[in-house]
Amino acid sequence: MNKMSEEMTADMAWNCLRGMSMEMTAKDMSSLALVAARLAPGTIVSVPFLPNQSDADRVEAAAAIRKCNFSPMPHIAARRLASHKALETLLEQWATRARVDRLLVLAGDCAKPEGPFTDALAVIKTGLLGQYGIRHVAISGYPEGHPKISVQRLAQAMRDKLSALAELGIAAEITTQFSFSAEPVLAWLAQLRTGGINVPVRLGIPGPASLRTLLRYAALCGVCASASVLARYGFSLPRLMSNTGPDRIVSGLAESLTQSQHGKVFAHFYPFGGMDDMLSWIDWRSFVHSSALRGRVQ
Repeated sequence: MNKMSEEMTADMAWNCLRGMSMEMTAKDMSSLALVAARLAPGTIVSVPFLPNQSDADRVEAAAAIRKCNFSPMPHIAARRLASHKALETLLEQWATRARVDRLLVLAGDCAKPEGPFTDALAVIKTGLLGQYGIRHVAISGYPEGHPKISVQRLAQAMRDKLSALAELGIAAEITTQFSFSAEPVLAWLAQLRTGGINVPVRLGIPGPASLRTLLRYAALCGVCASASVLARYGFSLPRLMSNTGPDRIVSGLAESLTQSQHGKVFAHFYPFGGMDDMLSWIDWRSFVHSSALRGRVQ
């Protein structure tokens, strides 16, 4: 067992697998049988709202996730919805085909709205979500900021969305963009709690992938990923094609997260297409945690 493995013991303050969730694209649904055999029933599986997929793809993905006894959490990209009717039709199909009761609602990354919705708040305020059985809504969080939105605007938008959800009687949580390091996540979480925001937070964690893949996704998502930052946290450009796992950020979070300071926190994994590698890491992590627990009991 290497040094990093030795650090990941039952002495950790946080078990990243308890209550975890995972993202899968519609094209990843062929891996569901593999996932079903290796994750606990009821695990939340989110499906991003990708521009190259149809509503039919999104509905089929949610139905397949439900059929495998997981809890589907489709995304809604507000700016990509063509009309109120399009939103209502999608909600109705999700309810009918997959008994969807939770969503992740975000603005979406297209520069110009394709319909009447400019942001996630506009979708929430329609009141349609609750009418179609949605009882839980996740909103986006950006521990390292957003490249096009100021910190002040992000903070106000979060408060507005949480307030609207509370008025509608819908449970809220926050799902964050993925990060490479624990420090900014911990600081952001502490600031969130100090500011009175106490809803559960799902922390985005990148699954095992090559540095090249991680950099590509980081650029697409606006994640801080300069060469100096990556090098500081254990990456090096000469190892561009080598794989790295989430051990470093998970260990950093586990060493510092506390319920009193950071509130209720779960892991949200982004496999980035490497589902088998992600599941193998989860299997290994589960084994390490279980073995350490047995050692403490003995």
